[in-house]
Amino acid sequence: MVCVTDTGGRHCVPIVATDREACGVINGNGRDGSFDGRREKKSSRYSAFSLLRHGLFSSEWPRAWRNHDLRGSYDVVIIGGGVHGLATAYYLAENHGIRNVAVLDKGYLGGGGSGRNTAILRSNYLTPEGVRFYDRSLTLYQHLAADLNFNVMFSRRGHLTLAHNDASLRTMRWRAEVNKLQAIDSEVIDPGQISELVPHLNTAADTRYPILGALYHPPGGIIRHDAVVWGYARAADARGVQLHQKTEVTGIDVTRGRVTGVQTNRGPISAPVVVNCTAGWSSIISDMAGVRTPVQTFPLQAAVTEPVKPFLHAVVVSGTLHVYVSQTDRGELVFGASVDPFTSYSMRGSLDFVEGLATHVLELMPALSKMRLLRQWAGLCDMTPDYSPIMGTTPVEGFYLDVGWGTYGFKAGPVSGEAMAEAVATRSTPEIISAFGLDRFSAGELVGEKGAAAVGH
Repeated sequence: MVCVTDTGGRHCVPIVATDREACGVINGNGRDGSFDGRREKKSSRYSAFSLLRHGLFSSEWPRAWRNHDLRGSYDVVIIGGGVHGLATAYYLAENHGIRNVAVLDKGYLGGGGSGRNTAILRSNYLTPEGVRFYDRSLTLYQHLAADLNFNVMFSRRGHLTLAHNDASLRTMRWRAEVNKLQAIDSEVIDPGQISELVPHLNTAADTRYPILGALYHPPGGIIRHDAVVWGYARAADARGVQLHQKTEVTGIDVTRGRVTGVQTNRGPISAPVVVNCTAGWSSIISDMAGVRTPVQTFPLQAAVTEPVKPFLHAVVVSGTLHVYVSQTDRGELVFGASVDPFTSYSMRGSLDFVEGLATHVLELMPALSKMRLLRQWAGLCDMTPDYSPIMGTTPVEGFYLDVGWGTYGFKAGPVSGEAMAEAVATRSTPEIISAFGLDRFSAGELVGEKGAAAVGH
């Protein structure tokens, strides 16, 4: 099957090639044109012309990425084959020319949090540090399809965070002012304006949880999460990065305070730089290197309905009711709620979640009472004390962290990859992530983002 997405939302599974099967040119300075022993292939150009040409001549599409034998050493090993790990690998190769990179995943690419989230994008956070950071990510997402030549199906919808009481409305006004100071398009609107944007919302004043207003963020929207993963994987592979699925890290080698490699179920790998880009198991991986992180892991559940004619043209969030909802391009309604109230590594859905979710959704939109739920699932969220990520260096030289993302991880994928690649390549901490270092917890310099995502927490 070919790896193409169309405007109707249909997609296929990418076909993986072996290194010998990869097509295109080879760049570099070796005898066979290799770059220091590493091959770089020219990725096929997806376009209307190439689609027509392949259709007329029944020619096969080039493979999306290749399979490789695991080498004994790499310049950089990235643990985690989700959007963060793949983006880091891509920007290492694209921005800094570091191609001797291995991305390791114990399952398949995008099989963790990157394939289990609800793919909502926004930048209307509470702290100046968070606003700048996520706005850069949103900008990268808006141009990602062109940069990767892969349809990631970004859809700008507008994002509404509802306020049901005076305290919530006060917080929305606070966030709006912080956003405006950072040149972010964000404002508080009244129930009348909300009704114009989402006519199906119940904005009556006599409901149990009346809607008093909302923080409206026009640049917010949704994207196709698996397309983002595939796009980054394809682009990284084309630049010489090796992607290794079903490769579990079982240990991290540290000698005299510096990382020297990793142990895997396929054998040992030596590397002077190891980047932890995992979610759910990030504290376990960090412990292997002797680095303790203040992270707790909670399941976060979501659900999706049968497809219906598009009617919801904005992302709707209610912190008071702990629910958010958006509609995909295929017409399905995607729902989410708060993280489960207990630490666990379970990714099974629960009846309690569905009952609570349905109750709160119907309080917002009673017209949905006849819709049928198709399926539910859960992902794992690594929560830190201040609800902000941990990024950058650690006391172990050469061991980097990109973890602790809570419910924000997918939103931050591009900017995290860009910043972590810069950190690894320059051996310095980029200003945009300087506030998210591990040492902030011992210094008491926390970055409190809880107020910007009451649903997730």
